[in-house]
Amino acid sequence: MKRCRANGCHQMVAYESRYCKQHEYLAKDDKPKRDYSRYNRVNRHKDENKSNQYAFYRTRQWVHLRQQALERDHYVCQCCRLSNVVTPAKTVDHIVPVEADQRLATKLDNLAVICPSCHTKKTRWEQVYYGTGNGRELKAVRPITDIALINKLMNNV
Repeated sequence: MKRCRANGCHQMVAYESRYCKQHEYLAKDDKPKRDYSRYNRVNRHKDENKSNQYAFYRTRQWVHLRQQALERDHYVCQCCRLSNVVTPAKTVDHIVPVEADQRLATKLDNLAVICPSCHTKKTRWEQVYYGTGNGRELKAVRPITDIALINKLMNNV
């Protein structure tokens, strides 16, 4: 037995139930919680490389690098800036993806502040050009470090 989940109700209910008879109408409003364990197992920690990449973004080193990039770029999307548009942004993205070259993960000159819409476009472009992403085979291509060229290429995809 356990207590009813309704706020302030102290009625005891069977362990399988959530609410007492008086509050069972609340059960219709209960939404099942999303199960992230599959996402973590399949996407985030599917192999050693992905686990290491995910862990890197939780380090103090990354936090400091990210802050330096945000301050350097004045919290403005660098892709939109090339089109003379000022878009506030907080996402710091690797110009050359970490999957393509691990050595550039901690280089400040490989980081750029980017808005969510440009980040989506750039991610799609990276999947085509580098072969990054879930279940894709990395391609042996020349890394592109020029943000202006990447901006031009990603807007053409």
